[in-house]
Amino acid sequence: MKILTAAQLHLLDAYTIEHEPITSLELMERAAKSFAAEVMAHWPAQTPFRVFAGSGNNGGDALAVARILAEAGYSDISVFLFNIGQKMSDDCKANLQRLQKYAEVRLEEITTHFAPPALADDDVVIDGLFGTGISRPLNGGFASVVKYINASPATVVSIDVPSGLMCEDNTYNVMNHIIRATYTFTFHSPKLAFLFPENEIYCGNWKVLDIGLIDPNDDTTTSVYQLSEKAEISALLRPRSRFAHKGTMGHAALIAGKKGMAGAAILAARACMRAGVGKLTLRTPEANLPMVQVAIPEVIVDTDPSPVAFSRSFVTNDFDALGIGPGIGTEPDTIQAFIEQVNQAKCPAVIDADALNILASHRGWLMQIPRGSILTPHKKELFGLISSTRNSYEELERTRELAIRHHLYMIIKGAFTAVCTPEGMVYFNSTGNPGMATAGSGDVLTGIILALLAQAYPQGDAARLGVYLHGLAGDIAAEQLGYESLIASDIINSLGAAFKRISKKQIMIPT
Repeated sequence: MKILTAAQLHLLDAYTIEHEPITSLELMERAAKSFAAEVMAHWPAQTPFRVFAGSGNNGGDALAVARILAEAGYSDISVFLFNIGQKMSDDCKANLQRLQKYAEVRLEEITTHFAPPALADDDVVIDGLFGTGISRPLNGGFASVVKYINASPATVVSIDVPSGLMCEDNTYNVMNHIIRATYTFTFHSPKLAFLFPENEIYCGNWKVLDIGLIDPNDDTTTSVYQLSEKAEISALLRPRSRFAHKGTMGHAALIAGKKGMAGAAILAARACMRAGVGKLTLRTPEANLPMVQVAIPEVIVDTDPSPVAFSRSFVTNDFDALGIGPGIGTEPDTIQAFIEQVNQAKCPAVIDADALNILASHRGWLMQIPRGSILTPHKKELFGLISSTRNSYEELERTRELAIRHHLYMIIKGAFTAVCTPEGMVYFNSTGNPGMATAGSGDVLTGIILALLAQAYPQGDAARLGVYLHGLAGDIAAEQLGYESLIASDIINSLGAAFKRISKKQIMIPT
């Protein structure tokens, strides 16, 4: 799914109006009906609604929603129309005239002074003050109205976008002047700002509503930002040949685990095996050997000359993919062995954890990382590579630049994990949950991606498919265990079910 900018969405509105064809007022009615249907699915007819409408098209949406609710038998509706400049958009004016025919709706038009109503905890506020057209922070009276709504105990539902929130970059916004919605029902596609963690308090739970916009799919709607969905991810998954054997399913090399960190090696290795690799060789110190051989007997173990840490690179010419980093530590010998290892690598590589910490302290080495490598940092590891940023938008743009400059695939782990490609594309992931914020979850992701690389998936496909499967397995585990009890091993245990959910080919068992 494309994630379009506010400007692109306005062009899409205009294109739909011209080519459907449909009037702008009819398109507004379609959007309002879609929004109202969602509202009515959540709250019964006796719910008290307090509608805050601006004088632009977002306000027109709000007035239309109020009328549609009244037509559906909702009887406790108050509407506050803020027309400070006494200049409404044509469609907002038309919806005001329609709403005025419903005497049961209490309507107040505010042109100067506003006496705020008391908002109770059973009230539902419909936020239709400002939409996607906002380009500067709210101030003055509107900022006061936003603060008043935010301070109330009412449930807040925003139309399209919380008032005051800019759709992309909020670096210079005044964050106290943005509506804090409980729910946001947005039109056509999510807004980029919805995918950033610091904006969760403004967007609340959001849902995309289809209002039938026509996308010409040309340069006007080209977007570097995409949200990966099940259908396109399923298309990436390749069916196995009936004649497949371990020699055709890839041989991966994994360098993981110092003494005391055998768990990182075990988690990454188990995930790699569960993600379908034919063979896996684990390079780990001898101290980890007993635990590894008991935990994962399927793995070939190649012990490092050092009994306690990764200390010497080894030849990987016969391997199909290389994974390096989980739990290896950052001792001087390990640091030197790491750069020697990646310098000689001839196969696709995934780099994670302590390997990223090594790169953070030797940033010049990024030039020596093989082109097309996949780096999988969490926030702290990422800041070691790009330095700290003011917000997630700046973080994303710096990471995109890094991916382009060094021809890398950068995976920013977290909610809506982002895959940044060397071509400058960003693919946000749509699976995963808060229960996956647990030790070892990143090691599992490394193992999954390593397995896909070894099976000759292109790096971009391996990254996107890997993060989707990782999140989906976490979702399946959470369905059974809840968020609080989920651990990294549960993600591995649910990988089989995750593969089955996205596979288009049914498994046929002869009878």
